[in-house]
Amino acid sequence: MSTDRTAPTPPATDLTVVVLAAGGGTRMKSKTAKVLHPLAGRSMLGHVLAAVRELEPRRVVTVVGHQREQVAPHVEEQLPEARIAVQETQDGTGHAVRIAWDVLDDADRQGTVLVAYGDTPLLEGASLRALVADHVGAGRAVSILSGIVGDPHGYGRVVRDEAGEVTGIVEQKDATEEQRAVREINSGILAFDAAFLAAALPRLSSQNAAGEYYLTDTVALAREDGLPVGAMPLDDVLQTEGANDRVQLAELGREKNRRILARWMREGVTVMDPATTWVDADVVLARDVTLLPGVQLLGATVVEEDAVIGPDCTLEDVEVGAGARVVRTHGQLAVIGAGASVGPFSYLRPGTRLGAGGKVGAFVEVKNSSIGDGAKVPHLSYVGDADIGEGTNIGAGTIVANYDGVAKHRTTIGRHARTASNNTFVAPVTVGDGAATGAGSTIREDVPPGALAVSAGPQRTIAGWVLKRRDGTAQAQAARDAGATEE
Repeated sequence: MSTDRTAPTPPATDLTVVVLAAGGGTRMKSKTAKVLHPLAGRSMLGHVLAAVRELEPRRVVTVVGHQREQVAPHVEEQLPEARIAVQETQDGTGHAVRIAWDVLDDADRQGTVLVAYGDTPLLEGASLRALVADHVGAGRAVSILSGIVGDPHGYGRVVRDEAGEVTGIVEQKDATEEQRAVREINSGILAFDAAFLAAALPRLSSQNAAGEYYLTDTVALAREDGLPVGAMPLDDVLQTEGANDRVQLAELGREKNRRILARWMREGVTVMDPATTWVDADVVLARDVTLLPGVQLLGATVVEEDAVIGPDCTLEDVEVGAGARVVRTHGQLAVIGAGASVGPFSYLRPGTRLGAGGKVGAFVEVKNSSIGDGAKVPHLSYVGDADIGEGTNIGAGTIVANYDGVAKHRTTIGRHARTASNNTFVAPVTVGDGAATGAGSTIREDVPPGALAVSAGPQRTIAGWVLKRRDGTAQAQAARDAGATEE
């Protein structure tokens, strides 16, 4: 089955989705619930809920159990309309769906019921949509999303008769040697006719090697009732892979990133080195963006056309304007205007806004500040809680002293001002439009528009001081060699 099938989205009134997320995930060896471990900017469960949301179902129920105090709030944050069902004891997938069934209204127990798993982060909405369309179109009681794999060990096998009809699903623990040789596996993702599911759930038995209620036993029940059953093989079987430990999580994360980058490259983005480039699922890139090696774009970052990012940048929830250039920069919750230049070795902290054509240069840290169009902070500076007007140039080595030990205060520097090197602005202070400051000045008072503010006193030079105070040192000898005297 190819995931590029173009099946219409099922009407919301016809589809209920159950997401199973109650497992313990002990192999993760983590205080974080298994399904909440992140990759590509979302939790594993978050990726599944995003795929489910694409179907516009009438109702979503998430079954939680282990560490539900973590999982339930996360579900409510990601999908507020979802209902939560609590599985106190994990007695199998059939038991979990029965728990979900109990929280549904009669209106939700109609049409099609789709069951998915919360630890399959590669799952795509298009595949779920194709399964539901195939299920409804064939008029089946049960439809299995299956896959053909080279090594089926550990998976439930899809068993077919000589005519190719699905007769059941056998779990690894219960399979015969012949059945274990079958390479068609059950992904665990199933679509049901709701009326059949309602009748089948009470008939499930725990008489098996694991002592659990298998949801997959519904296939045999449907066959007993003479109802149609089928399986739809998924070409891209990796979509159904789960992560049981951190090794598998890393493998899925790498694959998810590969798919994200491939999609953006097909949309017209240049990625110079995919092996060192990481882009989260919610990042948005325009055509003709270029990503150089060592780039991480995280969260809800947006990059407009012709911008160049990298090398060696980490941007989280940052907006980058068209044609901007960002080099060796760490940024978070910042806005970079069109045609602006940032870096190298810059740090944009939350609340930074750099205007169009502006510049934040080498070894500059900016926090909660706006830097106007065409304004520049080129070198070795800290700008915190400040507003800098358009066209202004801030001299090298500038410090905006925004904290008095108790509270933060703002500094305002007007349009087309020119501040000299090694200045300290002690907030709160305002420098007017077109004003200037002298080198080495500490500005504690407001500077009117067009004025020059100088705070440094006249230079005092004491001749012969080194020979008198540091005689016998290499410094003194160098001075004497250059003609210095003690006068």
